[in-house]
Order: sequence, then structure tokens, then C-alpha cells
Amino acid sequence: MAKLVRGEVWLVDLEAKVKRTDAIQTFTSQETPFVRLTDADGVEGVGYSYTIGQGGSSVVALLADHLLPRLIGREAEEIERIWRDLRFSVHALQPGAVVAIALCAIDTALWDLRCKRAGLPLHVLAGGARASIPLYSTEGGWLHVEPEALVEDALAVRERGFRGCKVKVGRPHVSEDIARLEAVRDAMGPGFEIFTDANQAFTPDEAIRRARAMEPLDVGWFEEPLPSDDMIGHIRLCQSTSLPIAVGESIYSVRHFGQYMAERACSIVQVDVGRIGGVTPWLKVAHTAEALNIPVCPHFLM
Repeated sequence: MAKLVRGEVWLVDLEAKVKRTDAIQTFTSQETPFVRLTDADGVEGVGYSYTIGQGGSSVVALLADHLLPRLIGREAEEIERIWRDLRFSVHALQPGAVVAIALCAIDTALWDLRCKRAGLPLHVLAGGARASIPLYSTEGGWLHVEPEALVEDALAVRERGFRGCKVKVGRPHVSEDIARLEAVRDAMGPGFEIFTDANQAFTPDEAIRRARAMEPLDVGWFEEPLPSDDMIGHIRLCQSTSLPIAVGESIYSVRHFGQYMAERACSIVQVDVGRIGGVTPWLKVAHTAEALNIPVCPHFLM
């Protein structure tokens, strides 16, 4: 093993190249905090996380002032121990996005360093359970996109080998959402998956209304229908619709995921490496889901 001798952090702000809208926001940039860790043998590991345009400077300050200094002299291979120590060192700030994003940048850098030393890819060192996974596209279904363009995108991504696409929902009236979904389903037929995402926009009553309207369209899941802290609402929704309910993008702790799964407040877990605090806690959530026979579909950063 080799001890860590240097830690660096910097921020890259990536402007959106195309318009991206959902039910609650328009994306203008992706702030990307990077961490580079170097061990005593000169091996480097680089990790990163992301924001959707806010808070990047706070993440960098937390890393530079409080977290990275704690790494110097630590054994780089003790990833689990480091993650737990860092997490508890800032326990008064948790759970929340800034801490999770900062921890992710460090944790992914440590895993990158481990992979480089071992000469193996991450999926092998993490267990190697699968060599391939089916993919769906998330890029073409933004809320402002009209039905004709949705269909064009779905046809294009199927041609590239994707097995489904995501369509944002949350137009002012449910009929508008249904018209967009019907256009894609009619064009693509029954063998193509359509996933919907509301980005936490609805109340429980409205989510139930929209879910029932979507049921005849064979939607693959209804993602983030409610605010992530409304577990009671999610339980009620799961009991009120046949649609699979997906959560996870806005959940920042392993324990919170465990509670969602134990209460059957979701059907699919979409844990995000950047939002949960790294590969280390991501694996904890995935193993918990496996034990409870709940599917995992990684969100964005994994």
C-alpha cells in the first residue's frame, strides 16, 4: 500500500450546449468539482462530481479547507475507512448535497487510484457482476420538446441501439403530457421502453392523477413524481398505481434509501454516485436493493 501525499481540487463550469428544461427548472450549466490525489509512488487518481449550476464554490471550499487536508498520510487503499471518517468529520452538515458532492469527488478519485494500481476497470473491482447493461437515452425528451421532435429523437436513438428513452412530464395539464407520450408510443410500438420523469413537481393527488392517466401507455417508470422527502406521499402513490415508481436522484444518504426501500415507497432505485457521496456508498445502496429484490438503475453519474 502507499500513503496519500498530495490532494488538489479545481472547478470546471460547463455551459449547456442545448436547451434543457424539466418541470421545475432550466439547466444553464454543470459545475464539475475535480479532485486529484497522488500517492507516495506517484500514482494519481482523479475524481469528480457535479452540480446543476449552483453551489460549486461551496463544494470546493469544503474540499480545500476541511476534507482534503485530512487525507494526507492516509493509506490510499483504505477507501471504506476514509469515506466513513470524512463523513463523520462533517456530520453536523449532513445529509445534504454539498457534503455528498464533495465526498463523491474524493471517493471516486480513490477508486480511480485503486483501479490504476490494480490495472483493472472499476466494474471488475466493484464485483464484476455484469459485463454489459441495456441502455436508454435521456437527452431528447426535455419538457419543452414537442411531440414531432420527441418521435424523431426516439427513432434516432433506437437506430443507435438504445432500448428506450425518457420523456419529461409536468406540462400544465395532464392532457399535454399524455399527448406527448402517445406520440412516442404510437411511433415506436410496444417493444420500446418509455420512461417518464417529473423532477419532484407534483403533489400526491396530482401524481396519482397523472400516473393513472399514463398507465394505458405501458410506461416503464414514473421518476421523481414527488419531493424526495415526502415518503408518506410516495407510499400512497405506490399503493394507488400500477406504474413503477422510481426515486433516488435527490436522496443523499444510505439510510434514507434504506427507509424508502423498507417502507416500499419506491419500485426502482436510481442512486446517483454524485448525490450519494461516491462509489463506496453507492455500492451499499445497490446491495441493500438487491437484498430486498428492488431493481437499481443508476442515475446520471455512474
